[in-house]
Amino acid sequence: MEFIKNQKYTTEITDIGINGEGIGRTDGFTVFVNNALPGEKAEVLMMKVKKNYGYGKLTRIITPSPDRVKPLCPIADKCGGCSLQHLAYPAQLKFKQALVRENLRRIGGFEGIDVLPVIDMDEPYYYRSKGQYPVSFDKKQKKPNIGFYARASHRVIDCGRCFIADKCNEEIITLLRTFIGKNNIPVYSEETHSGLIRHILIRNGANTGEIMVCLVVNGRNFKYKNELVNALSGVKGIKSIVINYNTEKTNVILGKKCETVFGSDSITEKIGGLKFNISPLSFFQVNPTQTEKLYSAALEFAGLTGSETVIDAYCGTGSITLFLAQRAKRVFGVEIIPEAIENAKANAAQNGITNAEFFCGSSEEAVPKLYEERGISPDVMVVDPPRKGCEASLLELFLKMQPKRIVYVSCDSATLARDLKILCENGAYRVEKVQPVDMFPHGMHIENVALLIKNNEVDLKEQL
Repeated sequence: MEFIKNQKYTTEITDIGINGEGIGRTDGFTVFVNNALPGEKAEVLMMKVKKNYGYGKLTRIITPSPDRVKPLCPIADKCGGCSLQHLAYPAQLKFKQALVRENLRRIGGFEGIDVLPVIDMDEPYYYRSKGQYPVSFDKKQKKPNIGFYARASHRVIDCGRCFIADKCNEEIITLLRTFIGKNNIPVYSEETHSGLIRHILIRNGANTGEIMVCLVVNGRNFKYKNELVNALSGVKGIKSIVINYNTEKTNVILGKKCETVFGSDSITEKIGGLKFNISPLSFFQVNPTQTEKLYSAALEFAGLTGSETVIDAYCGTGSITLFLAQRAKRVFGVEIIPEAIENAKANAAQNGITNAEFFCGSSEEAVPKLYEERGISPDVMVVDPPRKGCEASLLELFLKMQPKRIVYVSCDSATLARDLKILCENGAYRVEKVQPVDMFPHGMHIENVALLIKNNEVDLKEQL
């Protein structure tokens, strides 16, 4: 069959792609279709045609999936934030577990690994404690759009309520939309690199009620500071208002310079009985409810008895580090962002934890120094790297240090599978189990905690 652009075709949806799109196949031809689900027969308008695949727009569902549900969000089919909101939540969990298992098999070459059922959320809405809202100017409506990027684009879709963000964000965005319009503040344009307001960052302390609002501006000064503070003065829980200056031509949201114009430089969050200071530039998990479950899994996998030395690479503001410190002899945290290290030290102090030390630098440089210059040989190694995974040099160091256990926290099961393969291929380690945790309901990402045990060691449960 010949497939032609702007023609309609019927296709059977058989799978879900990495961005949440349905994957259909007709006569050996693959078509990617947003908002389509496996098991559905769909009518598709072909939008782009390549040699062996194409991209289509869903025009009619002929046979719906039994797992299809109506999204709560009216713009879920347009926004790039919730690619799975039309899939029933239990089915999302099964899909994510299968995705982790398949990546471990296909990329890592692992067969029969114990991938545990996904740890889910009781209430999978309004969970994000960090919201990043791009701002653009709607020329037709002659008003600022504040919301989210449409899928695979930088076109901003104006959003009122986001059903995965903290509920208070809707009030804040409404006030800021009025503030921008009332003061005729120019909105940033990526095309011309002109205008002032680029992004709005909102951080919420879900367990403390504290709120930070950070306005990202394309300039070296902001003359509307008093007006901004006045605009947000009625919001309950506001503890910090910050201006972040970013004049670079970049997709990176935050610049390096921050100026606090109201309140404190950070807000406080509580996770598992511990308090954490969070600044605008700090990395901190965005789902506090699931974060406690994630860290509890990491702590369980670490198998600490109180006598161990632990190194926590990519420690951020020290959140996992401090969980580990409660049961370890001593813990060393490494993080490349200076502000995060300062937060980590403050977090340790305010929680009365004295057996944790923090070092600023890349894991690839700082961990070797701890091992080679200070003679620190960890019993347990914990890593929580960015989506790209660990650098090869760091994995080689793990094999040289030979910790009894490696607890690998990952936000990408593909790079997790790649790194686990490197750690296990010479027979030094074995993967004992992998625990997926659903940190991002209605999105494609799935967090995982993997336990690797040195091959001459036995699991603690076997010892008991």
